[in-house]
Amino acid sequence: MVFKRLLGSLGVGGPTVDTVLDPGTVLPGGTLSGQVHLRGGDADFTIDHITLELVARVEAELDDGEAEGTVVFDRFTAGGGFRLAAGELHSVPFSVMLPWETPVTELHGQALGVVLGVRTELAVAGAKDKGDLDPLAVGPLPVQEAILEALGQLGFGFRSADLEGGRIGGTGQQLPFYQEIELAPAPQYASQVNEIEVTFLATPGGMDVILEADKRGGLFAGGHDAVTRFTVSHYGVEQINWHTEVDRWVHQLVEDHASRGAYGAGDPHHSGGPYGHGDPYAAEGHAYKDDHGHGDGHGHRSGPGMGTVVAAGAAGLAVGVVGGMVAAEVVDEVGDFFEDDDGEGEGDED
Repeated sequence: MVFKRLLGSLGVGGPTVDTVLDPGTVLPGGTLSGQVHLRGGDADFTIDHITLELVARVEAELDDGEAEGTVVFDRFTAGGGFRLAAGELHSVPFSVMLPWETPVTELHGQALGVVLGVRTELAVAGAKDKGDLDPLAVGPLPVQEAILEALGQLGFGFRSADLEGGRIGGTGQQLPFYQEIELAPAPQYASQVNEIEVTFLATPGGMDVILEADKRGGLFAGGHDAVTRFTVSHYGVEQINWHTEVDRWVHQLVEDHASRGAYGAGDPHHSGGPYGHGDPYAAEGHAYKDDHGHGDGHGHRSGPGMGTVVAAGAAGLAVGVVGGMVAAEVVDEVGDFFEDDDGEGEGDED
């Protein structure tokens, strides 16, 4: 076991900490569990509290370009209020629930390039130090996986996934960022769109699916962004013909039965009634990206976030992800993020 010494505000000779997450992926809204292992330093210390922070690498659009930083999107107290003797080994188990909007980091075991982590903060004698950062693997909810599989069956290919700072209007988004999964168009739509982006905003009762198309310009019209939203339930996923449903969604989006740019319709937080349990979708509506998003109505697009590029396979989205090659610079960047013991990597905003 490799313990990570807290050399910052606690000083040399202080306690060391190693957080070990239970193996396997966690689902959004699911339980994250593990153990915080402590080893006493050169003297006795009182552990005031042990805090776990969920952190994400997020892109933000600024007036002069784009920047990346670390965003803390949830905090939990795992324990504290005990004396740690010199050299003593002590373990604190924890079990916490992830936010429902937690981004997906992998599909069928293949990393998408989205960087999430669990950072451990130890407070000792009034001093705090963030001494341990561990990667967090999050898999898709059943309905998310079904929608992505349907997009793959329709011929869409995975390009990249990233986290964008800002909020999507017309939704009940809770986190200060959202995940965009960028897809290459299926052959039947290639003449109409450059790409399609998918965003999932899950809640305990269901999930908003936001689709955004980068529409190609025509002879008499310029290109623009079209954005729309569909609401689905977590229940009865296996009973839905997702191929048919998602094909209808995409057709509606591409045919421009959706909002342009920063246009929203109806209730700014919901466009219909409660989430349905029988229907595959209970409400349809419009969504729009705010000043930090992409739906500005001027055809502005960001490049692949964090350099993430996974080859798209003609056999389907999931196959393209599993069989694709992740760019080396993505592996390097993810590695650098988690090798930084203090969790305060370059460009951090907090």
